[in-house]
Amino acid sequence: MHRYDLVIFDNDGVLVDSEPLSNRILADYLSELGHPTTYEDSVRDYMGAAVHRIHDTVLERSGRRLPEDFDEVFHGRVFEAFRRDLAPVEGVGDVLAKLEAERTAFCLASSGSHERIRVALRTTGLVRYFGEERIFSAQDVGRGKPAPDLFLHAAARLGVRPERCAVVEDSPLGVAAAVAAGMDVYAYAAMTPAEELRDATAVFGVMSSLTDLLSA
Repeated sequence: MHRYDLVIFDNDGVLVDSEPLSNRILADYLSELGHPTTYEDSVRDYMGAAVHRIHDTVLERSGRRLPEDFDEVFHGRVFEAFRRDLAPVEGVGDVLAKLEAERTAFCLASSGSHERIRVALRTTGLVRYFGEERIFSAQDVGRGKPAPDLFLHAAARLGVRPERCAVVEDSPLGVAAAVAAGMDVYAYAAMTPAEELRDATAVFGVMSSLTDLLSA
């Protein structure tokens, strides 16, 4: 498998099955703060986004800022749920093992904080596939998806040209970021309708099919 020099994985919803947990918590917390939000609203508006997008969207819609401790409280609730219930996305361990065996370089680039990424990787046991030098967060670049900054940063740090990279994403924001970075993007349609991921190079519904797509 040498079609690409680097495969860049999103974390939430691609490596770890965290989106249902975190979006349920986010919807409940925003509603609790007086910003009525359903689970479906949270998935539509915030899935794949860095936390600053939540602040910006709430302020734009309501004219009110979220509390100063919002990030701390939200992440505390998410981490507690992760440690109790988080599992890897079905089949992704086999995909990573195969890439490793075939010596195809891969890394992780997530809108989540470095702490969130590490809690998720440790809880699910996927941390063994990712060294510190192959974990990138929107915290590293300041602007999260749909801006291309994070993917371009990861590629630059690992010395790979954007056109030689493939991104694996599951959200419209992530797909938009990869397209803006000039990278091929493979969209995992687990929680998002395939139609909303139509700008991707390819859309797939079963993680085990990814290795064939990457080498096609």
